[in-house]
Amino acid sequence: MLVTFVVCAGCGTPAAGRPTPTSTAAATPTPWNSPSAAPTAACADRVFAGMSEDQRIGQLFLLGLAADRLGPAEISEIQSDHVGSVWFVDRTSAGAASIRSVASAVQAQASGAATANVRFFVAANQEGGVIQALQGSGFSQIPSALAQGGLAPSTLESRAAIWGQELRAAGVNMNFAPVMDVVPPGFDAQNQPIGALQREYGHDPATVGSHGTAFLRGMHQAGEAVTLKHFPGLGRVTGNTDYTPATDSTTTTDDPYLQSFKQGIDSGADFVMIAIATFTHIDSSHLAAFSPIVIGQMLRGTLGFQGVIVSDDLGATAAVASIPAGNRALMFLSAGGDLVVSKTAEATDAMVLAVRARAAADPPFSARVDDAALRVLRLKQGFGLLPC
Repeated sequence: MLVTFVVCAGCGTPAAGRPTPTSTAAATPTPWNSPSAAPTAACADRVFAGMSEDQRIGQLFLLGLAADRLGPAEISEIQSDHVGSVWFVDRTSAGAASIRSVASAVQAQASGAATANVRFFVAANQEGGVIQALQGSGFSQIPSALAQGGLAPSTLESRAAIWGQELRAAGVNMNFAPVMDVVPPGFDAQNQPIGALQREYGHDPATVGSHGTAFLRGMHQAGEAVTLKHFPGLGRVTGNTDYTPATDSTTTTDDPYLQSFKQGIDSGADFVMIAIATFTHIDSSHLAAFSPIVIGQMLRGTLGFQGVIVSDDLGATAAVASIPAGNRALMFLSAGGDLVVSKTAEATDAMVLAVRARAAADPPFSARVDDAALRVLRLKQGFGLLPC
């Protein structure tokens, strides 16, 4: 979801204000926490216990809807591979009523056989500026994040609440925003994924943190799940992961530019998205999305994030094209990630089959799958998406 546009619709039960997902215990030194390490809400426990292993695995995938529709391939993935969340992959000006229609069709796919009657997160890239997936009647024209950064935080929070209400009215329940990446002053033109598109709130961690959290608070007022991205930050990379590998040769494990993410986490972020880039001073051997250091040591450990860790698109992004699709999911989950974003049904199917095979043969990996599924279910409970 760097430059990829998504048009999306997900309809959970509207909540009065922002639902509060179940909190979890403090991070352990391991790259992930076992399910028993955190108190679990009774509903999520019951749903989890009643699921087959294949249904639990399906909750770990967020599938792209080709051409902004729920087509035969996507229905097959939901029914056969039990995929539990979706996102739209094209920008649209069709308007809120059209998006709501697709959202309703998605939620109608929830059944005992497919998803254990668990409904869907349906996501959209609704940042603003050139990265505003949903447009047309019923949607405001949202300014770029850089322009939002010039507003008073209180003003931005009020406006974000309106934008979030528009998403909810269209059936969208998850926003792939806000961007917490910090682009250094004067580096915008060279920074292709963020700065060149004006996706940053400012050029220092304090400005990005204050305005990103204002956007987060407004979205939460509307009952939207929010996603901080792209940890540990794409503001200083060269290259664009949508087209080529991207590298950051500056960011460290205790970098001041991480403070914007810390502020968003402390303000109650639901998801954190991991970048598909190499950070040479953190882990030169892995892309961040496959790095136990980035996910386990930094995000879970140092920053204390206990929500759902989501990947950037592992289905069609050029930066991972040389890695077999199934291996991408295995590497992300093994590093401690929870929710795999995949643009295409073909790649998603390959990933699901790879995870099933590894879980059947590898008990520790099966426990990792269960941990991730519980995290997703706990968060879904907070947003009214579980059958109980």
